[in-house]
Amino acid sequence: MNGVWHAPGRVNLIGEHTDYNEGLVLPFALPQGITVEGEQRDDGLLELHSGGLREVVELAGLAPGKVRGWAAYPAGVAGALTEAGYLVGGATLRFTSDLPSGSGLSSSAALECATALALTDLYGVKADRRDLVRVAQRAENAYAGVPSGILDQSASLLCEADHALLLDCRTGMSSRVPLNLGDHRVLIVDTGVRHALEDGRYADRRAECEEAARRLGVPALRDVKDLAASLSLLTDPVLRRRVQHVVTENHRVEATVGLLRAGAAADVGAMLTASHLSLRDLYQVSWPQADVAVEAAVKGRARGGRMVGGGFGGSVIVLAHRDALPAVRESIDAAYAAHGWSAPSYLEAVPSRGAARLS
Repeated sequence: MNGVWHAPGRVNLIGEHTDYNEGLVLPFALPQGITVEGEQRDDGLLELHSGGLREVVELAGLAPGKVRGWAAYPAGVAGALTEAGYLVGGATLRFTSDLPSGSGLSSSAALECATALALTDLYGVKADRRDLVRVAQRAENAYAGVPSGILDQSASLLCEADHALLLDCRTGMSSRVPLNLGDHRVLIVDTGVRHALEDGRYADRRAECEEAARRLGVPALRDVKDLAASLSLLTDPVLRRRVQHVVTENHRVEATVGLLRAGAAADVGAMLTASHLSLRDLYQVSWPQADVAVEAAVKGRARGGRMVGGGFGGSVIVLAHRDALPAVRESIDAAYAAHGWSAPSYLEAVPSRGAARLS
């Protein structure tokens, strides 16, 4: 048996670093992503191909820490499926991508979700997509060593065309939010600065949030109700900043959903810019190219913009009227040139369907 599957990358419209704090996020899937062609094999091996790279993994005894590098993501999915009781076996999987790695558009989750669909389909395993979200998250957390939440995997597996996904990361419950932007467009600006969540800074932020929640006596920062009172209980300025970002970012998600449902898409731009300033100043995960891109975009008549992804590199999203897009690009390019940086690349973000079998 063989087949071809595709899992998309994602843009998180708003709700950054709230997922592992059991909060709210609002992602949508992209047309771009990871495609995998695969077939069964009966020797208990997982043979993985990507961009000229080849890795062979023995499924027997597969456990966290046994596989390193890029192969840890698909191998981790096989391991996590087995742990969850899904009977899958060996396979040859060939991956291709039109999603730039390190751009903050979640190529790793797309890789995991494509693998999950391929292995379950190849072996006729019926699995609920919400269960596969947890399988893919387990692969990323335990096998790849990245302590992510469920945002990226949920977007890749659960999104629908022309909609964003309002996801409660505590309960896993989600609802579709029509992404009717009218004459406005979401533009992805790939700053060209690569990032890697495995470098430890992402894990540091998560540990800081967990410590703040412990000191405040709440299960997660999502449970902070009185921000001013909570901040008064924390003496560590770093933890105070982290709490302030997470609490206000959850409110921005709710406000953005309200604006979209009210048909006020243009006003979402202010939410994006507020989110970026919070990520820059309070969560401290932005980087110079992202800050310059957002500032220049607004000067070029964008409604707003923000960094997306884990931070320290990757992409910015900009909301602008379609007629203003040339001016926005020109303003960003000029600002980059003034700093002596290479021009970024651009991609219009089209809300698309989630992962699917292609043939």
